[in-house]
Amino acid sequence: MPRLSPIESEFATTEEAEAYDVWFRTTVEARMKSDAPGIPHDEAMARMQAIIDRRKNA
Repeated sequence: MPRLSPIESEFATTEEAEAYDVWFRTTVEARMKSDAPGIPHDEAMARMQAIIDRRKNA
């Protein structure tokens, strides 16, 4: 299990990076196939800004 440089990767090992890649791709593919309504861009950005603001103030 080779170690990855923190300069090159946020993961400690290639196995962790590969596991994350599988999870991410599966999640995105499932969402793309979903019939659930999407979130408008402005609403998504407002939600993210609220999270950022809460963490700044914590």
